Amino acid sequence: MNQAELETHLISIRRHLHQYPELSNQEFKTSKSIEKWLRELDIPIRKTDLKTGVFADIKGGKPGPIVAVRADIDALPIEEKSGLPYSSKINGVMHACGHDFHTAALIGAASLLQKKQSELNGTVRLLFQPAEESGGGAEKVMADGQLDGVEAIIGLHNKPELPVGTIGLKEGPLMAAVDRFHIVLYGKGSHAAIPQNGKDPIIAAGHLITALQTVISRNVSPLQSAVLSVTKIRGGSTWNVIPEDVILEGTIRTFDNKIREDVKEKFYSIVEAIATAFSQKVEIGWFPGPPPLVNHKAVTEIARNAAKQQSLHVIDPELSMAGEDFSYYLYNVPGTFAFFGTNGNEEWHHPAFTLDESAILKAAYFLFESSRELLDRHFAI
Repeated sequence: MNQAELETHLISIRRHLHQYPELSNQEFKTSKSIEKWLRELDIPIRKTDLKTGVFADIKGGKPGPIVAVRADIDALPIEEKSGLPYSSKINGVMHACGHDFHTAALIGAASLLQKKQSELNGTVRLLFQPAEESGGGAEKVMADGQLDGVEAIIGLHNKPELPVGTIGLKEGPLMAAVDRFHIVLYGKGSHAAIPQNGKDPIIAAGHLITALQTVISRNVSPLQSAVLSVTKIRGGSTWNVIPEDVILEGTIRTFDNKIREDVKEKFYSIVEAIATAFSQKVEIGWFPGPPPLVNHKAVTEIARNAAKQQSLHVIDPELSMAGEDFSYYLYNVPGTFAFFGTNGNEEWHHPAFTLDESAILKAAYFLFESSRELLDRHFAI
């Protein structure tokens, strides 16, 4: 198919996926559709023990390394409010982060690579990864052996605030480590009129929320980037009773592993100290997510050159406090992760999230050209 036909095909793929989104680890129909589209291109599917996700190799006509290109395929538990004619048909589930865009772009890159198969200096491995949103997907892919033999990897994420034709590429840290916390303060309930007979967990929670802000503001250099947000508080059931307990939840985001550990240590010390000061028993749950996403210098430069060859406007993107489990791959092989402009109306995870579909073909060509460059310039990785 010619370029116009390919673009139409990729847009139809994206719209099909958008109408039938599936949550993390439930991407059964999505995986079947991807397998179908790859088989139509005569691309052999790799074996996997995972229940969802699709993996394939395009083996070139010449010997060389294996490089991987990744797209995530899962959706979010959000009720869509975009008003699009191809809105989600699944109640309470939506592609509000653009993973349908990523998947369509990688199908496009696969089509372009397959046409040039005999000219490829090595193998391009396609990773259609499940469960990015819930976390753990990338680790499952690696445990399944899909990264075995891979010497470099590339991926991208749509960026709604960037115009179509713009791409953000940056060596070093790009996206944050993600840690989640869950705190339960156990006090002693009492009548609101006789608080001296209780041990008020609401008062303790108020002081704790304030004190936790110093974890970042007084322990991380202003020249570094980190954030702590308390995002949930639950306690009490009526107006005249001091409750037995209060639950707090939130997240900490950091870009440096040493800072990540230091912040965790300070967090624990403050929580335990406040609990002691207010005669509370405390339970702390700490749930580590992906590490910081840190791009490899040489691979980023190769991708930057490929982007310029397509006349994409290459910028140095701002750091993002969002997390991305592509970071696990980058701790195992050199690679880079790009922000691709899609000129959307809302940010990620918004129920009215949309994007400009004219970016799909451009993203497909970027993945195509950058993976070929990685094969051709293997000596520079």
